[in-house]
Amino acid sequence: METLHITNSHFKTDAPINKLIMLLVVVITLFLVLISPSWKQAILSVILMAIIVSFAIMLIRKGQVSFTLTASHFQQHLFKGGWVVRWKNIDSIGICTYQQEGWHQPLPWIGIRLKHYSPYLNAICPRIATEVLLSQRALLYLGAKQHQCETKFEDMVLDPLPYISKDGIRYDGLLAMLANRMKYQRQFYGYDVFISANDLDRDAEAFVGLARRYLAAAEPE
Repeated sequence: METLHITNSHFKTDAPINKLIMLLVVVITLFLVLISPSWKQAILSVILMAIIVSFAIMLIRKGQVSFTLTASHFQQHLFKGGWVVRWKNIDSIGICTYQQEGWHQPLPWIGIRLKHYSPYLNAICPRIATEVLLSQRALLYLGAKQHQCETKFEDMVLDPLPYISKDGIRYDGLLAMLANRMKYQRQFYGYDVFISANDLDRDAEAFVGLARRYLAAAEPE
């Protein structure tokens, strides 16, 4: 399978609309410089416009999420970092569902079930681990509610108990919290790692189908 890069951001510096915006910024900056009563005021105007543009670019990049799919691994790229898993360590990929009155309702989350936690935990950076713990609280609560254990939610959300992996590796602190969260989410949904459907460039079903093709084509463990 060929390497594929996909992103939820359509911002491109060479796009006509973005060129027009940059031209407008330049014109506004020149106008502010020309009407400035002094050279100090002109410099201040240029600095102010540069700050505004830099802040706008930072906001765009902060909301950008991208993915890389290769013949050997699957990787998510975020503003603060990312995570990577090898296809041979993935057991299954699917759309999360919520059972209500006997019906399974799809959730805007894609789940990945791992064979082993250690490779994922060893590769994830602390900032992304923290982001996962905070951003997926609602998903955890929904799972706890579905299984009638809402009263245990506060104990599960940041469970600090040490985690021992299948291969005997002990995890403490932040990584232990993440591993325990993955353990609870597997009990609720059958998956360990989650991707928000809002971070995709296509609908969830199409993304799952794409990922499954790469998973099927990967070499077995």
